Amino acid sequence: MPSISTKGRQMPPSPIRKLVPFAEAAKQRGTKVIHLNIGQPDIATPEVALNAIRHLDRTVIEYSHSAGYESYRRGLATYYAKHGIHVTHEQIIVTNGGSEALLFGMMACFEPGDEVIIPEPYYANYNSFALAAGVTVVPVRSTIQDGFALPPISAFEALITPRTKGILICNPGNPTGYLYSKAELERLREIVLKHDLFLFADEVYREFCYDGASHVSAMTLDGLDQHVVLVDSVSKRYSMCGARVGAFITRNAELYASVLRFAQARLSPPTFGQIASEAALATPDNYFTDVIGEYVARRNILVDGLNTIPGVTCPKPKGAFYCVAELPIDDADRFCQWLLESFSHEGHTVMMAPCSGFYTDPATGRQQVRLAYVLEQPLLLKAVDCLRAALAQYPGTDKAALASASLVG
Repeated sequence: MPSISTKGRQMPPSPIRKLVPFAEAAKQRGTKVIHLNIGQPDIATPEVALNAIRHLDRTVIEYSHSAGYESYRRGLATYYAKHGIHVTHEQIIVTNGGSEALLFGMMACFEPGDEVIIPEPYYANYNSFALAAGVTVVPVRSTIQDGFALPPISAFEALITPRTKGILICNPGNPTGYLYSKAELERLREIVLKHDLFLFADEVYREFCYDGASHVSAMTLDGLDQHVVLVDSVSKRYSMCGARVGAFITRNAELYASVLRFAQARLSPPTFGQIASEAALATPDNYFTDVIGEYVARRNILVDGLNTIPGVTCPKPKGAFYCVAELPIDDADRFCQWLLESFSHEGHTVMMAPCSGFYTDPATGRQQVRLAYVLEQPLLLKAVDCLRAALAQYPGTDKAALASASLVG
């Protein structure tokens, strides 16, 4: 029997999707599963995007340019300018989701064995992209006690070796929802210039910033034109996850040319997705005003609710639509599986993503879970009630921590 490659065996399973069979079994038993495990919003996709597909008048579904339709790239350049990001359509490559932008960027920027530093916890699929590109992920730890703020520059400096070629950030962050400040980004700018590194900035949640905070793009930092790789996607912005359209943006002409060759090898990004995404650029501003207001309300219900449960710690994020909670339990993987296999509260249970998959060392996230507040408010209220009841019943709950927290409260 032929053997699978080392890379194939090492490719990690998704911590976000690995519990799906248990969720399906729970549903077959009649339990209603509240899905907080994945960033799939229930927000309606803008009508302008849907109408572009509904009223499509074409006789051939053709390839586009490998960089994407020029009209769409020009539209994206206009969109970015509104956010203070000044690029031309010839500095944008449309990709099959932000995932392909990250993968192409890693393959173009790094040699096999090179290292990229990523603040953790981080989006689990970064591990998969790095493995596919032969890149070594070097984590720098952020902590729940600091709300997952950027680690000090000294922590980055301590990790830099001759193989270090880049830093990757997600801003606002997945899984933490943390929004980096201008001051934090300026500190990153200094280390990038000092060590001549690439700075990958995954900014797919740009629109979703709360409490008066605003997003600062890495593309606006002075002196980094040859260093910054901007990764973007329509998936979350317009609630169009299935469109599979992202973007790779750089002012580095040599890097652009290299990534374009990768893009040519896969021929073109999806036609239907580009048509919908270009139409979505005409989405009225009040769409985002309404969506942001809804996410703030959802965040407050979930995060404030979690923090009323004895022993639970959950920083309030200022961006995206995720939060990380630390629970008084023995093992988050075991707890999340138990919720689906053995627990229900008033006919419901909750599906979450264990944070073991968001850290390089799984043990670091052993007591943490990521929750996505992407469902309507009544379901989030129900989820908090379920988790309160679950922690009181779960055999692996630290009862001493619960009692101590209750006394403090």
